[in-house]
Amino acid sequence: MQIVIILVPLMLLLVALGVLLFSWAVKNGQYDDLDGPAHRILYDDDKDMIPTHKNDKAPASTRQPDNSTEEDSNKPES
Repeated sequence: MQIVIILVPLMLLLVALGVLLFSWAVKNGQYDDLDGPAHRILYDDDKDMIPTHKNDKAPASTRQPDNSTEEDSNKPES
């Protein structure tokens, strides 16, 4: 039982040393992500640019041009 009197303070000392070393490493940038921003530019984030309208899904070469004007809409139908 006398060994506990030695091991408990030794364990507390080791834990305190570990916490100090970890805090030193965090403050000095040892855990900074240097490669993340370089790899992040390669991610495909074009989902926001995908058209949602029915007419926008067709390629530009197959779309029918909209030649209607205000004058056409005011003419009576024959």
